[in-house]
Amino acid sequence: MAKLLEVRDLETRFYTQEGVVNAVNGISYNLDEGATMGIVGESGCGKSVSVLSMMRLIPSPPGKITGGKVLFEERDLLKMDMEEIRHVRGNRIAMVFQDPMTSLNPVLTIGRQVSEALELHMGMDRTQALRRSIELLEMVGIPQADQRVRDYPHQFSGGMRQRVMIAMALSCNPQILIADEPTTALDVTIQAQIVELVKRLRDEIGMAVIWITHDLGVVAGLVDRVNVMYAGFIIEMGPVKDIYARPRHPYTIGLLGSLPRLDETIHEKLRSIEGLPPDLVSPPPGCPFAPRCDLVLDRCLAENPMLESVGLDHRAACWNLEATVGYQRSSQ
Repeated sequence: MAKLLEVRDLETRFYTQEGVVNAVNGISYNLDEGATMGIVGESGCGKSVSVLSMMRLIPSPPGKITGGKVLFEERDLLKMDMEEIRHVRGNRIAMVFQDPMTSLNPVLTIGRQVSEALELHMGMDRTQALRRSIELLEMVGIPQADQRVRDYPHQFSGGMRQRVMIAMALSCNPQILIADEPTTALDVTIQAQIVELVKRLRDEIGMAVIWITHDLGVVAGLVDRVNVMYAGFIIEMGPVKDIYARPRHPYTIGLLGSLPRLDETIHEKLRSIEGLPPDLVSPPPGCPFAPRCDLVLDRCLAENPMLESVGLDHRAACWNLEATVGYQRSSQ
């Protein structure tokens, strides 16, 4: 598959009264055409900030992109002027945010909000845009769409509002859909419906997807590749099957150990990762996971490891990779 998006050494900082927050620390990855990538990690690890930086949606001040490149079709999004980036956002690269109630305008009808992008990017008049909006709402599974276009966001349930957000994101047939924890506030049944909806639309439209979540269980049957983030770094990346079957970073092993398993013959207690993530204003000098790691070496406290190959297209950043093989077997 052809390379669609290339992120290289992306860095983002927030300049606050407490100090400089090292939110994203030189992350790099590629996204191929039609591929689906998961970005996982706990709250505050830099998942959302990394894609907001890519889309040039970081509030400035206090945020600032301090380094790196984001090449989309060989053009650097970080060097585009505001007029150019507006033609990319919502048109070529679309985003679904975590909370649809705060993303939707409460005083505009759903039909008006969906049709706005069609008028702006596709050159449709109001009648054409409204007709297409109804088609999009039907496509994402909203019943009686021809009537619901006249309703306001508060008249929709949480799951239906998220479907509206997906319809808005898909309105201009984007090449990349970024879903930023779109199922977090929804119950598990609606979560499953939203995941299946995105999978179906991805296959029908042929778009690439970046799915951001703190829950490794959600992405298991959805994505091709996974980037695991911790303290602003990508600490493990690779094909989803390898990450689940043979995790090599102690943090990834811990995340997987906290998930309930349906294939276990003996029921065991879910494991937790002791300790707290580091303070990103004053991060530790070595590996950011070292204070919480059971396999820590002296070197881990002094130097931050780089990503190393641990398999076919599978990389992990750990000074004690040999020990993680036995460790992950005994932990599962």
